Amino acid sequence: MFEEQLENAAEGLRALLTAQGLPVPERIEWNPIPFKGQWGFGTAALFQVAAAESRSGRQFNVPARADEIGKSLLANMPTPPGFSAAAAEHGYLNLYVDPPTYALSVLHQILEQADDFGRGRPKEGRVMVEFAQPNTHHSFHIGHARNTLLGESLSRIMSFSGYDTIRASYPGDVGLGVMQCLWAYQRFFAGEEPDGVRARGEWLASVYAEAHRLLTPKDEETDDERATREAYEAEVREIYHKWDTGDPEIRALWRETRQWSLDELGLILGVLGVTIDHFFFESEADEPAKAIVEELIEDGIALDERASGGPVLVHIDEQLGLKKEKYRTAILLRSDGTTLYLTKDLALAKIKFEKFHVDTSIYVVDVRQSLHFQQAFKILELMGFPQASKCQHLPYGFVTLPEGAMSSRKGNVVLFMDVLDEAHNRVKQIIAEKNPELGPEERQDVAHKVGLGALAYTMLAVDNVRDIVFEWDRALDFDGQAAPYIQYAHVRANSILRRAGDIPDEAPPEHELEVQEIALLDRLARFPGEVARAADETKPLIVANYVYELAREFTDFYQNCRVLQAEPKERAFRLRLTAAARQTLANALKLLVIEAPEVM
Repeated sequence: MFEEQLENAAEGLRALLTAQGLPVPERIEWNPIPFKGQWGFGTAALFQVAAAESRSGRQFNVPARADEIGKSLLANMPTPPGFSAAAAEHGYLNLYVDPPTYALSVLHQILEQADDFGRGRPKEGRVMVEFAQPNTHHSFHIGHARNTLLGESLSRIMSFSGYDTIRASYPGDVGLGVMQCLWAYQRFFAGEEPDGVRARGEWLASVYAEAHRLLTPKDEETDDERATREAYEAEVREIYHKWDTGDPEIRALWRETRQWSLDELGLILGVLGVTIDHFFFESEADEPAKAIVEELIEDGIALDERASGGPVLVHIDEQLGLKKEKYRTAILLRSDGTTLYLTKDLALAKIKFEKFHVDTSIYVVDVRQSLHFQQAFKILELMGFPQASKCQHLPYGFVTLPEGAMSSRKGNVVLFMDVLDEAHNRVKQIIAEKNPELGPEERQDVAHKVGLGALAYTMLAVDNVRDIVFEWDRALDFDGQAAPYIQYAHVRANSILRRAGDIPDEAPPEHELEVQEIALLDRLARFPGEVARAADETKPLIVANYVYELAREFTDFYQNCRVLQAEPKERAFRLRLTAAARQTLANALKLLVIEAPEVM
């Protein structure tokens, strides 16, 4: 807000500093000043000027010198255009805006820019966000939903902030678990798959869980049970060998069953409103990864112990010259020459930067893989890969239920579509009580938007590294920090505006602003800055917190300030304030992968 005026003021400040022979900071940042009769923006740049002088050899108290510089500059500085006053206060240079001008400018910008309000200017650099990547031959559960919603929200924030953003997915489609699933299907369940994308994907996950059960040693296992299990394990190894050597039958079965999982993933991504720009597959990185390992061996970075029955590994700490263990030893190839996740992540990084020319690669992967990515990024650094420092791991915690943790292998996961179905049913019951006049079709639409919104907000309204215990009462809270409360604020604003008819033209406030009007204006003006901060810190939580506070400020406003029944000089302004709140709520919710319903 007031970006152009503040940039001009910064240029004027630089010119004054240069004219007085004072150090000029590289950046002059302006921050909002809390409302005290008028709005304003302040900069601490003069502290930087005074500190630079102090470092050059002059000894003095930096805060006192900053205050002295401010007063000196102000004596030669006319009030910049767009501001009502300028002041040097305790080392800060502050610019003030009178309330009518500020309110008029904020509301004009929001309503003029509409869906683009808060959008940042185009920035240099392409960002790739990698997410929505459950392993194939599983089924999409509530934990995968956190990954997908976190990645999609971050992608929307990065794009809205001005970055060229690519959404990527890297499903794990090979490995022992996949081969175990192929084995169980071929041996016990071939041809039994049900019709329907969702049913078939979920059924395949049950085959995966059954394979794990059959191949896991039991407590007090009998000799016969052990012999059977070991025979099964030999069959799995044979299938893995056939896949690795390109056996046509196994490869065909693998491609067919993999597609069942990808079809289910596509269905769920469609429900969530997520479009992936490019799919990488773990299987495609296998051969390039082996080539990288050979280079690492030749360069003396990796140690090859396969001749003596060992693996290929990298002693990362030793290679970095570290005396204390930090990154440990990483295995790149097993003794049989097969790759691991880490090996393929080295190849994937090169593909991303060299083929797609990205400047930053963000990996949205759960917190358990933190060491994995630390090792991968350090090995890329040892390789001399120039973009190693541009790789970033965005970790997130687990989603559990009050009953405890989940496991795909054990088959006790809570599938996302089941949770979404339950959310729909619960919301429909709540809406039927709150708004019985709503028709069946509208009720279904609202149930979808509110149910999905409740799930999304639950995943995004906590710090990404914290675990989540998913509880229905909190997710569907219409009165607390939850999506339904925020969505209802949008509905309330829409209802007021629908009854009012057209939104009035420019209407500066001609009355003394109420405290609720001041708080709401202040919150609205902060949205662009919060979007930029969320992008800089890669934290959708910042937008989630912002939109809740905005909903709360708007609720306080309409509960305490008459709008439709207000005096004419207040009514037009408050209607525009309501319209601005509705627009900003919708823009913020969209960044959180949440739709803003018109009615509830």
